[in-house]
Amino acid sequence: MFYYVYVLQSIKNQSLYIGYTKDLKARLEKHNNGLNVSTKVNKPWKLIFYESYRNDQDAKRREKYLKTSQGSRLLKRMLKEYFYEQKSKK
Repeated sequence: MFYYVYVLQSIKNQSLYIGYTKDLKARLEKHNNGLNVSTKVNKPWKLIFYESYRNDQDAKRREKYLKTSQGSRLLKRMLKEYFYEQKSKK
């Protein structure tokens, strides 16, 4: 079994959401169906990045790190080209 750390981007306002789950597909559906209080306002969401881990503690640690300011900077560097493309489409 794998555990996933994922990043969603709101199609509505381009905000990001970082989360952790065992079932990535089902979790994305829950976000888009408004079943998550913290993401319901900015739906719909699209998956823009994920990492998989064999151990849930490793995944939780990574999620927590990506939610820090240092982790956020790393994520933006990792997805630099993606964000550049999004900006140029506007």
